[in-house]
Amino acid sequence: MRSPMSRTTDIALTAIAPAIWGSSYIVTTQFLPAHSPFVVALLRALPAGLLLMLLVRQLPPRGWIGRLLILGALNFSVFWSLLFVAAYRLPGGVAATVGAVQPLIVVFLSAVALGTQIRLGAVLSALAGIVGVALLLLGPEARLDTVGVLAGLGGALSMAVGVVLTRKWRPDVPLVTFTAWQLTAGGLLMIPVAWLAAPDWPGLSLTNLAALAWLSLIGGALTYILWFRGLARIEPAAVSLLGILSPLTAVILGWLALGEALNPVQGLGAVIVLGAVWIGQRPPGAPRRLRFAQPRCGAKAATTRS
Repeated sequence: MRSPMSRTTDIALTAIAPAIWGSSYIVTTQFLPAHSPFVVALLRALPAGLLLMLLVRQLPPRGWIGRLLILGALNFSVFWSLLFVAAYRLPGGVAATVGAVQPLIVVFLSAVALGTQIRLGAVLSALAGIVGVALLLLGPEARLDTVGVLAGLGGALSMAVGVVLTRKWRPDVPLVTFTAWQLTAGGLLMIPVAWLAAPDWPGLSLTNLAALAWLSLIGGALTYILWFRGLARIEPAAVSLLGILSPLTAVILGWLALGEALNPVQGLGAVIVLGAVWIGQRPPGAPRRLRFAQPRCGAKAATTRS
């Protein structure tokens, strides 16, 4: 059994990934041209995957190609594509709130695919996370769009299935190798989507290239190594719940770097998000058993006599 300190270290390292993902909004809006998000997704995944492939110098076996394409699609291509559709058709707060249902989906998918127990604490933490993100991001201008909501739910489902299958299908190879294979597969699948969405790519300045390097090398390669490491060591439901730290980080960075205002309702949402994450990281313990008081000797004797 791993020590509590080891689990705390695993959680802290895994939490770095969604915290860095929270910087994507500022980096994309402030340092990249207003262009197709599918191109950005492609340039985020494929260079990171190819660079890691050069480092590990190991190709996947033929029998794994199908699984890697599925994982690359679920964790990257389909997820990012639907995420961007939701972001374009919904206000940011609505899109993030819809996406926050992912941890709840993972709880039930893990029970089906991995045989894990559905714990009340995990369900309540996931529900609290949705409420916290809603308070943190939803405003009076929030509006619903059917296509956008369906895209957001589809993206959450895609990532949730990817999280569970990443745990279930992990091959006996180093973690960096597994990450390289998935990023490369996801990037290759994004090529036709990006090409159809934006056949004419814009010129990029040094600032744009630096932003893409951050999104690809740090926000892609490093974060997914940490994320997949967490999935190999921690329950998928607990790892997935860490993902709601991403919108929290985005709000904090917007306040610090862009001077965006925060109100008490958002503060309450932030507290609920942190509380949900903290409760959701508690290790699963043995199920509680009902204990019945033993009758005293006198009572037992009286019962016998009667």
